[in-house]
Amino acid sequence: TRFLSERYKGNVMSNPQNPEWLDSTNREGESFDLPSVVPLDFDSLVNAAKAKAGLDDFGEDYWQAPLKMLCDDLNSVAELTLFGRLMARNDLLIWLNQRLEITELTKRHPEILQQAIVAPMFIVGLPRSGTSILFEVLAQDPDVGVPKMWESMLPTPPPETATYSTDKRIEHAHQLFTQWNRAVPEFATVHEMAGDIPAECGLIMAGSFISDHIASLHMSDNYGAWHAQADLTPAYQWHKIMLQVLQWKNPRKRWLLKAPAHQSKLDTLLKIYPDARIIQTHRDPIQCMGSATNLMACLYKMRTNKPFNAAAFDEFLVGEATAQRLELVIDQVASGVVPKQSLCDSRYCDLMDQPIDCVEHIYQYFDMPLTEATKQRILDYLAAKPKGKFGAHNYQSDATERHYFDRYQKHYQVPSEV
Repeated sequence: TRFLSERYKGNVMSNPQNPEWLDSTNREGESFDLPSVVPLDFDSLVNAAKAKAGLDDFGEDYWQAPLKMLCDDLNSVAELTLFGRLMARNDLLIWLNQRLEITELTKRHPEILQQAIVAPMFIVGLPRSGTSILFEVLAQDPDVGVPKMWESMLPTPPPETATYSTDKRIEHAHQLFTQWNRAVPEFATVHEMAGDIPAECGLIMAGSFISDHIASLHMSDNYGAWHAQADLTPAYQWHKIMLQVLQWKNPRKRWLLKAPAHQSKLDTLLKIYPDARIIQTHRDPIQCMGSATNLMACLYKMRTNKPFNAAAFDEFLVGEATAQRLELVIDQVASGVVPKQSLCDSRYCDLMDQPIDCVEHIYQYFDMPLTEATKQRILDYLAAKPKGKFGAHNYQSDATERHYFDRYQKHYQVPSEV
């Protein structure tokens, strides 16, 4: 097992602090028999989901093994607080109900599974490499359909065009996701959360129980290690079913999707979406590692008082492993595993300096029209969202592992920021 050296402790925001209400709640919970009060065992969760939905068919059973492994972690190594257990149980019940309801829906309406997902566009790259801001920028194209947080978590009944912007689930999801900011206020400076903003694919895949979104929320060492090596084909198949459900009564001209984790699974992604258009973002990996460490520390702080274990995320927090992830794509393109015409490279510095030129490059690469109206929408969006709108995201980075990235930075001409 590879552990972060002492110097990386400086990357973590000075131990994100819980607000007093959360600390008080969790202290009171220490006197409870938490596994009994908030059970996180497999049978309890499955039975509760069945009772709520009035259904018992979860579809294919590939999800059971990872959920059981996750439950074992949550009851042992994760060391969840009272509030952490409540958050975890709520999440797991939502995703189990998702499976039950989508399985029932597609049995009653098999035509949903015949919906075509044509040339979806995926944004991939290291965490904190500009994937989120590029996602938001490209979403300004009115021809683009992005999955929103609310519909990705609560997809049934399928969203409808007439009520898409007024659906009651928007407020429900908004309360759940902004709860993260209320639990750890520093999180708001790292990543925006709301019910109606674009969702990452990890959330869409959560109902498969094979998802980096799940791994990122808890110190689930065994689940995380398993997920890093797992065959993600079932997760991508579930991802496609989710998109089919979401577009059934609210058609999208063209899907725009995003998840950093796709970067190491492009071969599997292309197996499910052979006509996918992939945009790979590039930024100084040293800078990405420092920022990503903060993000993980904030996520964990919501659910546990256990010290942050950065080793569980060494794929993008440690130089050698990060370099291997980045070089994998170089080799896959060179060998043809990832067709060159399917992948467009986009540098973070170009997006920051010349956003319209950056977007024009992407559209030209995939031979797509970019209207003047869309360009103006992008400029207006950026003007309304200046950097630091939600507070300064302060973190430190260390360049002592720069040598691992020589090949990557030369190949893509990525400038050093540190």
